[in-house]
Amino acid sequence: MNIVFFGSSKYILPILEVLRKNFALSLVLTTENPNLTLQGDALQNYPVVKYCIENKIPYRSVTNLSDQNLKSLIINLKSPVAVLADFGLIIPKEILNVFPKGIINIHPSLLPKYRGPTPVQTAILTGDKITGVTIIKLDDKIDHGPLLRQEKEKILDTDTADILYKRLFEKGANLLPKILTEYLNGSLKLQTQNHKEATFTKALTRQDGFIDLSKLKIENLKLKISAYYPWPGVWTKWKMKNGKWKILKFLPNNKLQVEGKKPVSYKDFLNGYPQLKQQLRKLLEQLV
Repeated sequence: MNIVFFGSSKYILPILEVLRKNFALSLVLTTENPNLTLQGDALQNYPVVKYCIENKIPYRSVTNLSDQNLKSLIINLKSPVAVLADFGLIIPKEILNVFPKGIINIHPSLLPKYRGPTPVQTAILTGDKITGVTIIKLDDKIDHGPLLRQEKEKILDTDTADILYKRLFEKGANLLPKILTEYLNGSLKLQTQNHKEATFTKALTRQDGFIDLSKLKIENLKLKISAYYPWPGVWTKWKMKNGKWKILKFLPNNKLQVEGKKPVSYKDFLNGYPQLKQQLRKLLEQLV
């Protein structure tokens, strides 16, 4: 049985592996678009493309899904179903309708909570203790389709968005073979989401990570550092002794990084910059 997969980012590699081992993964569509001359380790920033090349899986880099040639290619594969995770593009109806059994989406939240692009960051930033992964059948609205399965997952104090995304997509990958088989043979009953309880997340920008030290609470800073790592990161602008402004990054594990320098602990930073303004010194002393 041919399976088409839509996805990007390092987090969905476990899903690719499960599909490759348990089904016939006939095509991968990804928004990753490396220079065609890149090979080997040079593809580290394009994990899906790198995986496909290494495992000899056909793939296409796409910026939209309106290309008629692409639609024809998908139709000719005669795949009954597709799987999607962390793709980043809206699937148009004409592509959605190509698959007789539709497209199955793995989403890292307990839908209908946290629909949209940043469910993990939002859960951490809100201070939630529980999140999870949801497998749904896509419809023409964002994260709106009927549920196939949900599994809960604790949010640990040590979790960053990076760590939690990895764990949730691994959980979704482990669920997929059984869920997909049951869905295709008709033994799995779909459940409508409670749309009245839906909440939505927003796309992040670099500016979302900026902090105003004069208005910051310690609790909010700790959550923000975890939620926004590795991107957009938590940062502020700091005037050096020589009068130049530098970006100061707040990192997990109680570390700071001055632009152009290596990360150091809060304690080492305080010792290394005795001329710190009182505002920043007081904040760091509270965090140590």
